Amino acid sequence: MKFAKVAQKLALWAGSPTTFMGAIILIFLWGLSGPIFGFNDTWQLIINTSTTIITFLMVFLIQNTQNRDTDILHLKIDELLRVSKEAQNAMLGLEALDLKQLEALRKHYRAMGENEVFNLEGLQPQGNNKPRLDQC
Repeated sequence: MKFAKVAQKLALWAGSPTTFMGAIILIFLWGLSGPIFGFNDTWQLIINTSTTIITFLMVFLIQNTQNRDTDILHLKIDELLRVSKEAQNAMLGLEALDLKQLEALRKHYRAMGENEVFNLEGLQPQGNNKPRLDQC
């Protein structure tokens, strides 16, 4: 769990406006130092290597943060499903389904809503009336 705490703090730091401005300043200083080093290969290698290493590490940091946020979102939705009287409690276990089962369920729900058309102003179902797409 230490990694999760460190990753969360690093993600907050890396996503801050201060860090972004710091990165811009470093790139600006690197560009200004070009004439001093004669724009040689070593000068270019410094920025290439630095950005590659930072990008490589940030991929793992972003993935960890994304996984955490996804887990939190799933838990919140699960709680909403649990307390809703009309919700199907079977939806709480969708993570255990394989791709074929998820696609079949998606088709089922798509078919259920296929004949429903919503009035976007009041979000009221309009029944089986299909909108006329040839008129504005």
